[in-house]
Amino acid sequence: MKKLLFMLLFIPVLGMSQTKNVLTSSRYFCKPDKVEEFKKAIAAHAQKYHTGDWKWRVWSIQTGPDAGGYMVTEGPNNWTTIDGRADISAEHMADWNKNVMPLTHGLASSMYLTFQPDMSTVQLTDYADKIIISHMEPKPGKIPGIIDGIKKMKKVWEAGKESIAVYSLTASGEPGYLTVTRLKNGFKELEDGYRKPMSDRYNEAYGAGAWDNYLKDYADAVEKRWSEIMIYRPELSSK
Repeated sequence: MKKLLFMLLFIPVLGMSQTKNVLTSSRYFCKPDKVEEFKKAIAAHAQKYHTGDWKWRVWSIQTGPDAGGYMVTEGPNNWTTIDGRADISAEHMADWNKNVMPLTHGLASSMYLTFQPDMSTVQLTDYADKIIISHMEPKPGKIPGIIDGIKKMKKVWEAGKESIAVYSLTASGEPGYLTVTRLKNGFKELEDGYRKPMSDRYNEAYGAGAWDNYLKDYADAVEKRWSEIMIYRPELSSK
């Protein structure tokens, strides 16, 4: 009986100890004449209602199809925590619906992202203020090809001392993977000559001609790809 009681008490601890590797990512576009009001409203909302497990990091989207918008990431959490989240208070929702949403064109997108430590060269919470997100959508049946390509690329990233976080999309539309290049030294990392060309590093890691083979495998596995630059906005985020 004592053993059973101990195990029952231990069950909640198991849920609490699960790795926090899931981010919630949402995007919003404020109305052109409401930019400053939106910034004030989302900052006030984040700092009052989003703390602890539900902390927000807010990013301005600089390039790509969503340029001019804002990305909000919440977490990281695990599925047990997300599943057990209590109802959001009426006050919380009223603030969002009254003070933030009227300043936007509405929610543009929302997704769950699961961090992949075995594919990444950086820890989940080892952040940078400037990032490049590269999106990859696989052709049908080609997810294993994308996974294999990313795992091979990890060795090349490590050789170039690149900070790359890899995420998979979870139940969020088309399946896919994101690589997030965390520019620890800022945009100067994009200068010609800052690192050896990717092709040279890949051939050094896997042998002459390996880069050409990688490109063929990539073309066979990837249906669509696109990238975007983002800048972290601490003044708009949770404190």
